[in-house]
Amino acid sequence: MATRASIQCPIGLFRGQEEEINRVTQEINQARTAAEKAPWAQAMMEAVDVLLACEQYDEGSIDCSICRNFSELGHKTAALIVKAGRLDDRRRS
Repeated sequence: MATRASIQCPIGLFRGQEEEINRVTQEINQARTAAEKAPWAQAMMEAVDVLLACEQYDEGSIDCSICRNFSELGHKTAALIVKAGRLDDRRRS
C-alpha cells in the first residue's frame, strides 16, 4: 500500500491551497484543447502564487523548500499551457 507524502506547512497555507490546486489540475486534465485548458491554467497560476508569496517562507525548512519548488514548477507549467492556449486560439482564427 502506497503512502502519500505531505508537505508539513507550519502555518497551514499549503494545506489550504492544496485542495484548490488539485481541483484546478483536474479541470486542466479534463479540458480537451489548449484553449479550453488556458483559463484553468490561469487559475492554477493564481493558486500557486499564493504559496509563492508566503511571508513565512523559511529557507532552512525542507517543507518550505519543497513547497516553493512545487509552486514554481506549477506556475511554469501553467504559464506554458496559457501560451499554448493563445497559440491554439490564433490558429483557429
